Amino acid sequence: MSAAAELRAAAERLRELAEDAHRASPAPWVVDPDWNLVRCADRMVVVDRSGTDHPAERADLAYIAVMHPGVALALAAVFEVWARMVDMDPDLLHRIGGEETLAVARAIGGETR
Repeated sequence: MSAAAELRAAAERLRELAEDAHRASPAPWVVDPDWNLVRCADRMVVVDRSGTDHPAERADLAYIAVMHPGVALALAAVFEVWARMVDMDPDLLHRIGGEETLAVARAIGGETR
């Protein structure tokens, strides 16, 4: 698969996941520190860690809240821009350090290289 195709596949996967998540839990997502929850825009619970006081089991709340569906859609748009640039210049990623971008796209696709 070409680099542009990998970027587009990751963008499509992100859009699908974000749209599904947004329907269930509209962005933005915020941490409710009083209850150890992540809540979405309509105040529904996205993630519940209320059953624990252990800091390690609550450490991911802020990360989850930051990575709400709006962030996924923005990242998908970035991948689409990269894919268009790579279509015009297939060696672009290698020349300007875009390997990291491709690594993120591959990770979203479930690939570990």
